[in-house]
Amino acid sequence: MKVMFVHGRSQGGKVPADLEATWMGALREGLEKAGLALPDGVEVDFPFYADDLDRFVEAFALPADPAFTPKGSPVFDEYAEFKVRVVDEMRVRAGISDSAVQAEAGDLPMEKGPQNWAWVQAVVRLLDRTFTSLPEGTLEVFLRDVFLYTRKTAVMSTIDAIVAARLTSDTRVVVGHSLGSVVAYNVLKAAAGKPPLFVTVGSPLGIRAIRSTLGVLTNPAGGKGWYNAYDPRDVVALNPLDALNFGVDPAIANYGGVDNQTSNRHGIVGYLNDPNIARAIRASFD
Repeated sequence: MKVMFVHGRSQGGKVPADLEATWMGALREGLEKAGLALPDGVEVDFPFYADDLDRFVEAFALPADPAFTPKGSPVFDEYAEFKVRVVDEMRVRAGISDSAVQAEAGDLPMEKGPQNWAWVQAVVRLLDRTFTSLPEGTLEVFLRDVFLYTRKTAVMSTIDAIVAARLTSDTRVVVGHSLGSVVAYNVLKAAAGKPPLFVTVGSPLGIRAIRSTLGVLTNPAGGKGWYNAYDPRDVVALNPLDALNFGVDPAIANYGGVDNQTSNRHGIVGYLNDPNIARAIRASFD
């Protein structure tokens, strides 16, 4: 019996065994809160793609802030369109008004669009301040990495292959976090055998500009279904995976009561140590 963890971005240069230990430690904490424990003999698969993602970031030479990329570059133009769509969707969901964006931008022109980085950057700064305590630029880097995975075939195929190679008939549950939830979803869609349970935490799949590149939406989980959990203060996971944002049959079970204790409300520890999430993962082994 196996559990597979699919990590998110910003893990490059780290030791996979250390990351796996962090995930398992948080899950055991959540299980303890729920009065549960994993059954004997459960193994962990932790496919690690972060260093490959970082190499693609370097190869595409796409900075976190595309204002520094020469206009007219095909990659820049595509990223610009992607970024403005995601940022505006986040702004609306977060309840940030146009007047608040105007105040943030000051006297700069406020016409919306991928060519107006004053507007885009003002929204990003407001989102960073409203939902996280991380330095400015955190959301920028997230958007860049998600863009590369969802829009560039070479990136997607390389990362998917790393994860798919670890998926076996013994995999009882796949847990995807952040960008890892997008990767896991894509891999499970193409997999011949489906694990009984699919769990996503802090997932951006509810963002239209992200999910629109993934083809026909489907529920790739087995008999125990798809369980999605999020902290409403997590900027990456503002949209639940409900009928409006990710309409599939069978429907996804959403749990929006997470109190993620990490500084940006998005960290994996603050998800896996939630007893409800831990309980859902444990149920895959029953």
